[in-house]
Amino acid sequence: MELLDAHLVPAVDGVAFGLLLFVVAAGLSLAFGTAGVLNLSHGTLYAIGAYTGAELSDGTWGGLALGLAAGTAAACVAGAALSGATAPLARRGHLAQALLTFGLALIGGDLLIQFFGADELPVRVPEALDSSVTLLGHRYPAYRLCFIVMAVLLAGFGTWVLTRTRMGAAVRAAADDPQMLAATGHSPRAVHTGVLAAAGALAGAAGVLGAPIIGPGHGTSENVLMLSLVVVVLGGLRSLWATFFAAVAVGEMQTLGVSVAPELAPYLLFAAMAAVLVLRSRFAEPAAAHGPEGTAPDPVARLRSRLATGLRRRPLPAWTSRLPGGPAWRQAAPLLVLLAVLIALPALLDAYSISLAGSALALGLLAVSVTILTGYAGLPTLGQTAPFAVGAYATANLADAGWTAGPVQIVLSALAAAVFSAVVGPAVIRARGTTVLMITLAIGELTGAVVNQLKSVTGGADGLVGFPATQALWGGEGMLEERELYTYALVVAAVAVALTLLVLRSPAGKLLTGTRGAEARMRASGHPVGRYLLVAHVCAGALAGVGGSLMVTVQQYLSPADVGFEIAAFALLAVVIGGTTSVIGALLGAGLIVATRDWVAGSWPGHGPLLLGVLFVATVYLLPRGLAGLRGGGSGGGSGPPSDTSGSEDRSPSAPAAPPAGKVSP
Repeated sequence: MELLDAHLVPAVDGVAFGLLLFVVAAGLSLAFGTAGVLNLSHGTLYAIGAYTGAELSDGTWGGLALGLAAGTAAACVAGAALSGATAPLARRGHLAQALLTFGLALIGGDLLIQFFGADELPVRVPEALDSSVTLLGHRYPAYRLCFIVMAVLLAGFGTWVLTRTRMGAAVRAAADDPQMLAATGHSPRAVHTGVLAAAGALAGAAGVLGAPIIGPGHGTSENVLMLSLVVVVLGGLRSLWATFFAAVAVGEMQTLGVSVAPELAPYLLFAAMAAVLVLRSRFAEPAAAHGPEGTAPDPVARLRSRLATGLRRRPLPAWTSRLPGGPAWRQAAPLLVLLAVLIALPALLDAYSISLAGSALALGLLAVSVTILTGYAGLPTLGQTAPFAVGAYATANLADAGWTAGPVQIVLSALAAAVFSAVVGPAVIRARGTTVLMITLAIGELTGAVVNQLKSVTGGADGLVGFPATQALWGGEGMLEERELYTYALVVAAVAVALTLLVLRSPAGKLLTGTRGAEARMRASGHPVGRYLLVAHVCAGALAGVGGSLMVTVQQYLSPADVGFEIAAFALLAVVIGGTTSVIGALLGAGLIVATRDWVAGSWPGHGPLLLGVLFVATVYLLPRGLAGLRGGGSGGGSGPPSDTSGSEDRSPSAPAAPPAGKVSP
């Protein structure tokens, strides 16, 4: 009883906080489970309601009612608009949706700041609720108790609507059997729009009512989104009551956990999320590639046919036969042109732009590692910043300890990142599709928590700065000038990319390609698919570690923001820009992102997120198969469905075709 009395207020706070997350997560669950939209802008819908409610709050019941109506309506309209925005992507899977909605979240967040300001807004509640009540001998805010009651009523009402009404039956039918729903005279498209509008309304209402608990301010939308994703993963998509109890559990972890075990609290949420996802994937059967063996065409034959068709449509010019190597030279030409441009950059750019180019090379290696996993191994990832962070912090600590030789830093950072990837790899390689995205997201967030907590190694939120400069070779001087740092980064990146292409073109690369394109056949013929995927995961981690090492060398400082979720999303966007199986495309995509974020945004200060959001949206719509698709051969050889790797939980026919055996996009 004494323990309960000591932690009573945090426990009740956890219920209130959890129920707020339930209202938000219920909308996210509806959008994903019913409408099939992985909405990474859901936190922005909450922020719309929170900002609107805070702006209209004046301490009266009328102000609260007006704010609730306006905030709910605004988020509802935004949800309906989201339905129209995602409609063209319906056949491209969840990866394209995630990138689009993340871009919309960046745009929406920038517009909210421009309209309401960057400072956190105060929220005034009616006087009757702006007081405390006695709860088992403790004083507790009346507003939070009122919110608990409202959230419980909402859970009951939502369950009744979904299970006992014709509207709920239409919603469930739209998710399970849209063709049957259409046969009854109902429009699945209208139901889809209604579901996303309702999801937006729930988020907006939660924003208005939850503003006194999670107020509108910088980082609110990202925090709410991450916590809601945890709730949805823990609760599943089938029951509002399961989501309800998962939300309460998350709320208790966030409040009571901090009170009881503060040293463990930062890790509990995403550790629980990862554990649930891994257990679900363990109990599931290994994903089949294309359904029944007798009905699926041979993917290798199909890819060869597409390649042959493409070559017939676009015969090689006669002069190419006189070049050394003929068609092989033509394949290598883009890589050589890119290398020539990168070598010439120092003579064309100022010092600041050269430093940005060095950062782009580091991000490019991270993007290439994502290409290996997403495009070739079929494991779409949002957590590749974890081995990237391991490599970055390894280099910073090595330099601080006096190990300043560049080759030593590169090798040891790559080794540390590879070991990390080997440890977490078994949790990733069995899952497929959206589950991989969520598991890798959890791993990335757990790594971020370690970065913030392990201050003796990472410097915590302050980061690391002031360590000795890297030497290009043993016995040389530390590199301080932008041009010599860029030259070092270019040499390391060129060697890393060359080795990557050699491996992808080798028999090992062909095995990985076969695993991606015909997993069921590979398993049936006795190939250890899990081992191949684990090796790919480890090698991609090592490459990301090299990228992290380069970033530290070029920047000469390191902060948690350099290895956070936003960088993971940028790396995935770079892969989509370039084409999911194009190494050159990933490098170009990384360069475009860095130029947009740091160079173009420099002429419009404060609007970097807006420009990046526009880049996200434009890429998803205008480059469904990336820059590599503009060459006519697709992102890995052959035309076909737009590139995506997360359209379903298995590797479905709508996923991007792997490159033909023996051919790798440079």
